[in-house]
This record gives sequence, structure tokens and C-alpha cells, in this order.
Amino acid sequence: MRICVAGAYGAFGIKHLDALANIDDVEVTSVMGPSKAKIEAFAAERGIPHAADTLEECLAREDVDAVILATPTQMHAAQSIACMEAGKHVLVEIPMADSLADSLAVVEKQRETGLVAMAGQVRRFNPSHQWIHNKVQAGELTILQMDVQTYFFRRTNTNAKGEPRSWTDHLLWHHACHTVDLFQYQTGGTAVEAFGLQGPLHPDLGIAMDMAIGLKAPSGAICSLSLSFNNDGPFGTFFRYICDKGTYLARYDDLYDGNETQIDLSGVTVSNNGIELIDREFVAAIREGREPNASVAQTLPAMETLDRIERGLK
Repeated sequence: MRICVAGAYGAFGIKHLDALANIDDVEVTSVMGPSKAKIEAFAAERGIPHAADTLEECLAREDVDAVILATPTQMHAAQSIACMEAGKHVLVEIPMADSLADSLAVVEKQRETGLVAMAGQVRRFNPSHQWIHNKVQAGELTILQMDVQTYFFRRTNTNAKGEPRSWTDHLLWHHACHTVDLFQYQTGGTAVEAFGLQGPLHPDLGIAMDMAIGLKAPSGAICSLSLSFNNDGPFGTFFRYICDKGTYLARYDDLYDGNETQIDLSGVTVSNNGIELIDREFVAAIREGREPNASVAQTLPAMETLDRIERGLK
């Protein structure tokens, strides 16, 4: 399978390239980045045969079967639609869009074309969350509450590598999207209640730097999510699952019980790297002609919930 990675030299573009290198019979034939000189040097360094500074050039190539979009959020919907219109399968990094209207347009284009279109909801694939999901599905655990913290220190517009960012990140439409989708996935239904609170807007970026979100599942389970770009300390997202039979702490691909004893996740899946696992699902769904876990249709309810929260904030 021949894949193009757009946004290739960004923080997550590199993670996808490294992940794809571990998947058999997959070749990255093209990469895209906004600086022609930089993307050409990057492609040469990695031995990738084609580089371009526009997605259109990559989509016109016959040696591209599918595209992974690790580009700025505001481009996701239009670029996903362009990929499908060009006959290419697409995996778009989270979120698929920063509005419900654009998310609906992406889902409609997938239905029209029948191509694989997948959203980068990597929390579904982290081994830690897969372990919980498997226990829930087997009837061995019932989630009563999820307590989640998403913390960064980004008072300037920088990316995960600490470099200047050309676009503005968003606590609700990007970072909360991870947890809203995961909560609904783990509890088996769209939230019946959802609300948000936000702190003051950044004077230059125009976004809230602090936010709190509350959710309630049809089962009665609740979720409390705290988000901040002002936290001066370890950054990332940390999950506490409070269940009927135990408490579990998920930190990316690792899982601990409530007393900080690490849980052995060997055998849960073929890799302990969530990005690799989501890329494997994308490739497998294309090869098998099926809908992937975290298809844009499956993750649309998260976007609907985010829209409800945003309307409540206003």
C-alpha cells in the first residue's frame, strides 16, 4: 500500500512515519509540507521518493493509494474531502473538523464515495484503554466515573515540539475531542448530558486557556474533564477510571491500578504504540474493504457533543 503523509515533518507527521515503518507491505511514496525546501530535504533524508508543498500535487499521483493528514486543524475537513474526491482513502488526525457542519460534510463525502475515512481518535487504540474496553465488553467491569486531566503549558503558540505554530490549537475542538469520544466509546452511547465552563480568552490567540467539561452517559456513568494551557508541570492527558471492580489509571499506552501497580498489557494487542495501532487499523480496513474502528461516521457523535458544549458556552 502506497501512502502519502501530509504535514510530514510536524510532531505527529513524524510519529506516523515512524509507525508506518513497522507495518509490512506499506510504503510512504509521498510527503507534503508547507516549505518546499524543508520538505524536499526531509524526504531526501528519509529516502521518500516524492515531496511537495501542496496536497493537490500529492493527490494527483498514481502511486498514492491513501493519505494521512497531520496538518493544521482548520484544514482537516477540506483536505479530507479533497482526498476522497481524488479517490484516496484518508486518515485525518484529530479532530476531523473544528465544527459540526464541517464534520457532517466529511461524513457525507465518505458515504458518497465509499472510501475508508478514519478520524485519529488514538485513545481507542492505546493498549491501556483497549484493556479497559475489553473488560467492559466482556461484562467484567462497569465504568462508574472517568476523571481526566489534559494539561499543557502553552501560553505562546507552540506545537508539541516547542516550535512556533502556524495555526491556533483549541482545548474544546482538539483536546476535549479525545476524551469525549473515548468516554462515549467506553460507555457505549452518546452523552445524555454535556456542559462546559471556560476561563478567560487569551488576549492574542482568542481561545480559552482553561476549561472544565462534564458528561453523563446513558448508563449513568459520569466524566469530569479538566483542561488547561496554563499548567506549569508535566503535560499530557491522564485518565482515572473508577469502576465497580477497581480503579485504573491510564497514561497513554501504560495502565496502573489505583495503588500505582503497573498492569501487564502484553497480549492485549500487537504493539504498545497507539499511533502504530491506529495506522495498522487504517491499513487493515483498506485491505479488507471494511469500516474501521474510529471511522468518521463512528466518531461523529463526539463532534455532535462538542457542538452542544460549545453552544452552551456561548
